[in-house]
Amino acid sequence: MASKNVERLLNVIMTIGSRRRIDRAKLFSVIPDYAEATSEQAVERMFERDKAAILELGLPLVSERDVLDENTVYYRIDAAPSSTVLDLTTEEYTVLLAASRAWDAAAAGGAARRVRAKLLSLGHDADPDLLRRTPRGAVESLPVLSPLLDAVVTGKSVRFTYRGTHGAPAQRHVEPWVVGVHDGHWYVYGFDRDRSAPRLFRASRIESFPAEGPAAKEPRPEDTDLDGVLARMLDSDDRDAALLRAAPYKALSLRDRAGAELEAEELRLPVMPRPAARRLVLSDVRWVELVEPAAWRAEIADVLTAIADRHEGEGNLGAVESAASRPSPRIRLSPQSGDHLSRLISAASYVMNRGEADLAELAEALDVSEKQLVDDLQVLFVCGDMGAGWEDLIEAEWEHGTVRVRNAEPLHRALRLSAVEVTALLAGLAALEPAAGEGERVVAAAREKLLAAVGGEGDQPAPEAPTRQELQQASAADEMAARTADRADTVLAAVQRALAAEPGEGGDDDPSHLTLRYSSADRPGTTVRRIRPLALETDGARSYLLADCELAGGERRFRLDRIVEVLPPDTPMSRPDLDPDEVLDGRTEGDVWLRLDPPGRWIAESFAAAELRDGQDGATYARLDGPLRAPLVDAVFESAGSAEVLSPSGLRHTIVTVARAGAARHSQQ
Repeated sequence: MASKNVERLLNVIMTIGSRRRIDRAKLFSVIPDYAEATSEQAVERMFERDKAAILELGLPLVSERDVLDENTVYYRIDAAPSSTVLDLTTEEYTVLLAASRAWDAAAAGGAARRVRAKLLSLGHDADPDLLRRTPRGAVESLPVLSPLLDAVVTGKSVRFTYRGTHGAPAQRHVEPWVVGVHDGHWYVYGFDRDRSAPRLFRASRIESFPAEGPAAKEPRPEDTDLDGVLARMLDSDDRDAALLRAAPYKALSLRDRAGAELEAEELRLPVMPRPAARRLVLSDVRWVELVEPAAWRAEIADVLTAIADRHEGEGNLGAVESAASRPSPRIRLSPQSGDHLSRLISAASYVMNRGEADLAELAEALDVSEKQLVDDLQVLFVCGDMGAGWEDLIEAEWEHGTVRVRNAEPLHRALRLSAVEVTALLAGLAALEPAAGEGERVVAAAREKLLAAVGGEGDQPAPEAPTRQELQQASAADEMAARTADRADTVLAAVQRALAAEPGEGGDDDPSHLTLRYSSADRPGTTVRRIRPLALETDGARSYLLADCELAGGERRFRLDRIVEVLPPDTPMSRPDLDPDEVLDGRTEGDVWLRLDPPGRWIAESFAAAELRDGQDGATYARLDGPLRAPLVDAVFESAGSAEVLSPSGLRHTIVTVARAGAARHSQQ
């Protein structure tokens, strides 16, 4: 049930909004909580808090003084349309609704909980076909995000407990400059008061709810590009354009960077720092050999030899037993009255826009259970215009699964989005963009309107597309990169057309089926598969296709960036005959224990470690519950010796085998 504050706020909104205006004294006399306050000062404080909450909802509460008596103050809710209420097309509304699904509202806090409810109050109907073809995202959702976003918008500092890659948790006092998403993970970049310097923090390593501090003092830089900050962390004076030798159709992300043909055996990366190139090569070392520069090649051989030596024999599990278990941080997360109230108003507005609504569909739209929705409707039922008497309450009914709301006109309005909520939607759009395909134009238009609503860059003209002559003058590498991008767009467009098509009988001419070449990360070569796409998904960093696969005889998930090409429908299905030792498919049975030095602790977060222990030697010990084998092996190599698999022994043997083979390739002249 709702708190007493929620009922009072709803009564205040209904009482003010049901009439042209109401004076302060009358309002204080008809709202029960105000009338029963213990003192004049108490009711004043209560009303000031309520005014702030109503404004935060996005309702335009206006105060006016009587022209004849300045001691008399009137209140009303402005009926004029506001520029901060988004004017969206059906397509733009649909992609924003999809962007709101990129958040786990139960874990992310107030901004994520409010934003979906406020979108529903806009009164639009989503395009069901477009919504079905839009990936359901999974932007990393954390309860610390709302106060961090608030601090950026309000210019305040925050205090929190942070566990960096080195050492125990420590208190930090930070003036956040930007809060953003990179590869599906949230980062905070700002001025660290304790260290008197800019610092970058990964939000998932914040172990306490950020507490608001005093106003920020350090001027915010004009350029706070998060991607640039992260790139500088791997910068070096040792820079070059590395030449690689790669297996055909493998190392696709490296091919994309190089703009190389999919079957090309040699590719050259753009100029980049040595640490960045080393990390990229090691993460794909099963398929790649670095040819030059010679010094970089020798370094790769040394790193792989060290990894193999470290994994010879049995792992030291005794160190795990002596390590201290790390308790999971308990960060408070409680629904705020503003979150609940925005949902109540949005539910009422949604129903009144349509006349009636199906109970189950409304609950799904609001992302609540049907029981919670009925509880909300019961709150509406006991609230109304207190100035007109108890008989003038909101009429709400939900019998037989159909919801109707009447006598609630002040709630029949769109709620404005705050700057924090707009930021939440922008992050959701960023998660959708890799799989937008033909909908990229709609995503861009929705982003432009969001930025304009908070005074962003939405009014800046979009850059003009290059002319044909300019494209012809581009370098060979640029042309190759354009072809790579065209391939990705072609694959995504074909997938979305199949998703939009009505299922047929499965023949060669069935538009709901595709034949594609797929390059899996867990085995050499490629497979040719016939599939029926079911849904697009994303984890914020990568996009996936869920499909019925005839070759596998069931549902499978395919990474979109590993779909090499779409083939003619009559192409026969095939998979290469492989030695079982060449295949790293499936999950590792049982638990996997890792020893992680500071640079490799990201693996525990990326694989959602089930347990963490802190060793006396400064290492972190992580237990993973049945991780996928191929991605874990690649992550161990990417860490460049900062991660060691302690158990099981079979996985250690796999790493030794792969590392020795890679070291041998890089040791040959």
